[in-house]
Amino acid sequence: MAKEAGRIRRRERKNISSGTAHVNSTFNNTMITITDAQGNAIAWSSAGAQGFKGSR
Repeated sequence: MAKEAGRIRRRERKNISSGTAHVNSTFNNTMITITDAQGNAIAWSSAGAQGFKGSR
């Protein structure tokens, strides 16, 4: 008998009223981090993670 597929849990959405964007730019990459008022990272991304490679 086949096992039943487990349910996929969805992430809870974090609703924050205000935040801060921290931008770290280097010669090789640019990282952007969104934090809440206490400084906890809510979301982050970088140019390399989005697929940008090389300086064109």
